[in-house]
Amino acid sequence: MRKRYYIMLVARNSEGELLKIPIPLHYLYVFIAGALIGMLTITGMAGSYTRMLLKTQRFNQLRTEKEALNKRYTQLEQIAQANQLQAESLSSLASEVSTLYGLKPDPAFEKEDPAQASRQFSELKTTAMNGTASIGIGGGLRNATILDWTRMAAAPTLWPVDGHISGSFGERIDPFNGEGAFHRGVDISAEYGTRVIAPADGTVMIADFMNGYGRTIVVDHGGDMTTLYGHLSGFTVTEGQRVHRGDTLGYVGLSGRSTGPHLHYEVRVRNTPVNPNKFLRTTFAQQFGSATGAM
Repeated sequence: MRKRYYIMLVARNSEGELLKIPIPLHYLYVFIAGALIGMLTITGMAGSYTRMLLKTQRFNQLRTEKEALNKRYTQLEQIAQANQLQAESLSSLASEVSTLYGLKPDPAFEKEDPAQASRQFSELKTTAMNGTASIGIGGGLRNATILDWTRMAAAPTLWPVDGHISGSFGERIDPFNGEGAFHRGVDISAEYGTRVIAPADGTVMIADFMNGYGRTIVVDHGGDMTTLYGHLSGFTVTEGQRVHRGDTLGYVGLSGRSTGPHLHYEVRVRNTPVNPNKFLRTTFAQQFGSATGAM
């Protein structure tokens, strides 16, 4: 069978001399098939790359949406916790007011028995001479039970630092974002480095850096009562240490979210913030100065 060829003519020089190049037909078919396969391969690779880009773009979009949802969820969770904490504080305040005006009895008083009263009286003797008794008499507890006096002796009635209250307990405008917020304690203005004292006997639970509070100390006074001291510049106590009324805990500072030197002071009952104002009865100088003068 005679082979078929394509003749390719190529001019070799300016004089027009031609060069004949015979190309077998099956070579041409192979070339065309290879070109088609190459085009299809390049087209497929381009399509795969395009799909990969689209999937990557979609993945990044979904990841951004997920991060935004997580951030929003965290914000809503913090708001819910703050609202729950505020509701518990208001409930505690309502309970205290109701008990104060005799609207309902204090369950702790109803459970008082002679044996328990004897133990409480024994405990009270160790703190009876620290000035708390005079505070209780002045506060209208002349006819109180031994349980009342024991609670008073253990209550954080000293001012942790001398100064005026620059931020009250309850609803206020956040100084950083200008929005409404629930203030869990009081801010007591004082000079940087002023010593912060323990308002009652207790055990140091936390002496560490806490988010928002900066350098913070938490003292457990027993009876489900704790106090918190925020924005400190330094500590003089360690976790687990036993402290007594009037002992130095640390020093006023401006660590954490603070607009200036002051002490953020909280009183918590069963981990629920209550208004510290009802506990701030006397300063260290007033109590221990009067005790020294009476000796």
